[in-house]
Amino acid sequence: MAAQQDKSEKSREIYAKKESSSFDAHGFPYLPKRRTNSERLDRHEHDSIQKDAHLFSQIQEEEQQRLAALSGAIKTMLVNVGEDPDREGLLKTPERAAKAFMFFTKGYEEDLEGVINDAIFKEGTDEMVIVKDIEFFSMCEHHLVPIYGKVAVGYLPSGTVLGLSKIARIVEVFSRRLQIQERLTNQIANAMLDAIQPAGVGVVIEAKHMCMIMRGVQKTSTTAVTSTMLGVFREDPKTREEFLSFVKSK
Repeated sequence: MAAQQDKSEKSREIYAKKESSSFDAHGFPYLPKRRTNSERLDRHEHDSIQKDAHLFSQIQEEEQQRLAALSGAIKTMLVNVGEDPDREGLLKTPERAAKAFMFFTKGYEEDLEGVINDAIFKEGTDEMVIVKDIEFFSMCEHHLVPIYGKVAVGYLPSGTVLGLSKIARIVEVFSRRLQIQERLTNQIANAMLDAIQPAGVGVVIEAKHMCMIMRGVQKTSTTAVTSTMLGVFREDPKTREEFLSFVKSK
């Protein structure tokens, strides 16, 4: 009898510990980290999903929990800015805004391997490849307002080339996260380096920051420019100048 009571008491302690760990230090429900596309089984693996219905159900449940938690946080925000979330115009706003924010940050669900998807080709060319005017939208991690602009990416092949559309996809992966422009520039350049090991990489970003336009200094015409040069783009001034001249040309 005593042993059974001890077992019951231990079970209650484990349950209580489990329950208390369901919330973080701020009182928000703890949710698993968002799965990357390689972890979640991509849309081309339909057969695998059918074979593993439990995993598919778990993924859906995690997404619904995350959406519900984010919707609740947005509803709380509406109340605290003085709004009535139950009025007609705002009834569906928490869920709409939560879905939008999940889309704005969908880069957390993507990884380099899944995006490139074997679009790397052996090629003997050693001439510069540049893709410019790649439009991007991101979110400032300090104020959660948009950053938007254009990216130019150039590289000097070293035996392999990358499908051109994949360069734009790499920009999308890292821009669809909470960001600062300096880090975004570095991440794109290093992703290119990791993907195809070129002789050099150059990335230039020109962007507007709504945190400078809507608030703070409120300078509507300000543009921020950042660059990252790796390999011969950093070491050889002529290579760097050639890249920058192409970026500046219309």
